[in-house]
Amino acid sequence: MRRAQVYRYSLPMDAGVVLRERRLKCREGLLVRLGEGEREGWGEVAPLPGFSLETLEEAQAATVAWAQAWRSGQVVSLPGLPAADFGVSCALAELGGELPLKADFRVAPLCSGDPDELFATLSAMPGEKIAKVKVGLYEAVRDGMVVNLLLEALPDLRLRLDANRSWTPLKARQFAKYVNPANRPRIAFIEEPCQRREQSREFARETGIAIAWDESLREADFTFDAEPGLSAVVIKPTLTGSLTNVREQIAQAHALGLEAVISSSIESSLGLTQLARLAAWLTPMTVPGLDTLSLMQAQLVREWPGSALPCWPVENLEPLL
Repeated sequence: MRRAQVYRYSLPMDAGVVLRERRLKCREGLLVRLGEGEREGWGEVAPLPGFSLETLEEAQAATVAWAQAWRSGQVVSLPGLPAADFGVSCALAELGGELPLKADFRVAPLCSGDPDELFATLSAMPGEKIAKVKVGLYEAVRDGMVVNLLLEALPDLRLRLDANRSWTPLKARQFAKYVNPANRPRIAFIEEPCQRREQSREFARETGIAIAWDESLREADFTFDAEPGLSAVVIKPTLTGSLTNVREQIAQAHALGLEAVISSSIESSLGLTQLARLAAWLTPMTVPGLDTLSLMQAQLVREWPGSALPCWPVENLEPLL
């Protein structure tokens, strides 16, 4: 006999979290819990405000309707909204034993806060030292100086930069001017530096700094191609859709010799642990971009190893079904 439950959560965030000029006070989403016999599977449905095509209310309606139909024994397709499709497909994969348990809990830490603490963290990292810097929030010249300082101070550090299409070509050139050309090869990539794809391509040609596609992957006219200056694609499963879609995108990227980086959309600890399992399974040679739990004030149902945040049990959540 099938069992299906849907819960709604609201996790308090750190005060400084801003997404596309909106302050995110709480991270809201749904957990899906499926059962059949002794087996159980969980998934998280959490559209990201300002980034997802669907709202939480739309995802909730679609997820609850799907769970009701599945519980009654119907053969149903996925809900048809990216966040809902991803969460439901994860729950089904866990239920069917298709999502491996092995997880990649390595993170590329976000470079922010106290500089001394940051250098200590980066210096102590075992193995490959790779970190992330958000650029485009301040002056491009400042960003260039900060990135260059990090690369000069730690000669074995590689950086992933995320600009979220925030720069004009002029701003992008100003950034590059302050990064020593000898250090540029240690920028693994910069995600979507300019407002248009062709501008980002030109930036890569002019500066020798590699770029990565992120937002472009979710645009109707996007195709996977090997291009000069392009080194990676950043895949956010909550924004991408089903596990099948995620696997297809990773396979296409790898076939072209591109790095595929599984990245967080600020999911709860439950969702992050599932993304870590996906990374170990589908991108085992690449450090995933999952360093977002520190933005929250609590974990949810499943704990991230080493986190000191309290973990809320399912009993703390609002049952919808």
